[in-house]
Amino acid sequence: MYDVPRHDAPESACLVGFDLPSNIIADQNVSFAELTALALTAGARPVAQLICKRAAIHPAYYIGKGKAEELVKLCHDHDLHLVLVDHDLAPGQARNLEQMTNAKIIDRTGLILQIFAQRARSRAGKLQVELAQLEYLLPRLTHLWSHFSRQYGGLGTRGPGETQLEVDRRRVQLRIRRLHEQLESVRKQHAVQRIRRQRADIPLVALVGYTNAGKSTLLHTLTDADVLIEDKLFATLDPTSRICQCPTGERYIFTDTVGFIRNLPHGLVAAFKATLEETERADVLLHIADGTAIDLASQIAAVDVVLREIGVDQKPTVLALNKVDKLSHHERRELHDVYPEAAMISAQYGYGFNDLFGKLRARLPATMTRLQLRIPFQKSLLVSQLYEHGEVVTAQYAEDAVLVDAYVPEHMLAEVRRYRAKEPQ
Repeated sequence: MYDVPRHDAPESACLVGFDLPSNIIADQNVSFAELTALALTAGARPVAQLICKRAAIHPAYYIGKGKAEELVKLCHDHDLHLVLVDHDLAPGQARNLEQMTNAKIIDRTGLILQIFAQRARSRAGKLQVELAQLEYLLPRLTHLWSHFSRQYGGLGTRGPGETQLEVDRRRVQLRIRRLHEQLESVRKQHAVQRIRRQRADIPLVALVGYTNAGKSTLLHTLTDADVLIEDKLFATLDPTSRICQCPTGERYIFTDTVGFIRNLPHGLVAAFKATLEETERADVLLHIADGTAIDLASQIAAVDVVLREIGVDQKPTVLALNKVDKLSHHERRELHDVYPEAAMISAQYGYGFNDLFGKLRARLPATMTRLQLRIPFQKSLLVSQLYEHGEVVTAQYAEDAVLVDAYVPEHMLAEVRRYRAKEPQ
């Protein structure tokens, strides 16, 4: 697997993009801008660029023979040994470009994998990154290690005449199988944790959205969670879950998940199944989108594509348009006209949270019942249990009882119904 240099040792790079109609929004090539952001996040320093108006895919170079020759000249003139391509390349195409340019060729998937490898912190995250890297690497073994074409025989091989390439391919396949087994163990551990959360009857809200839309900022503002907040793509890779106590008394478990991106490779989605399972188990999805993005509709569509791919597109979903503090009153009104059901929020400053919580409450399954209760002091343990398992809106102390307005979980209904207040408080 090729390595993009880390931030402390930036390497100059040439970026190759495509001037396709689908990439142009508001007269800007949003896909190429995203490639530039990916390069900076990975630690590369873009110093040259090549934009291709590709009418057809060239089988040998992808970008065409003429553009390949332009790329050779750019690399020579700027003394570049790293080329980042805003598309996935076949192994043969990458090999041909490397031979022509004498530079490392890293396509879009390879670049994203490099960033994932830098960001992974948890055991599950590291396992998932390694799995994705090896599955990406397997079909590229031929051109990465051409010196493995020599033949040899020996202990542990299938017989005389086996090539080193075949041995390494089998080793990679074995490692992939073991990673799948370890990730299955991780999924089982996550399942146990989810069962504990379900017993607490606290709704689970999964934060989903385009990378850098502000999910981690929202989680930090809501719960004071110690999460990494950076203005870079894929700043958060490992999921983080925190309980939030709302001003109106409701409690939620918010889970931050890995950000999505357009053209996210299927292999990456499959590799990160253990992380994305948080969205499968969620009671409601909170889709955070950057309300200031010029390609907002495209980013929302890209997230919807991934949600369909992992089979959660039918879950109750609340759309929240973030960063509206950067918009004028007129721009906010226009945005509301386009997305009338969305909550307008500023995750950084806490703007629009009351509306957000109201929309979450409306979309959550009816797992709890709101009751007004008059609980005698001798049964005050029930009040503690309501705080722990339900959502207490108000609690007032009378002479002989506690007057409680609360959302009661199903498993406590039979026990507390006898204490229902005759009149609403």
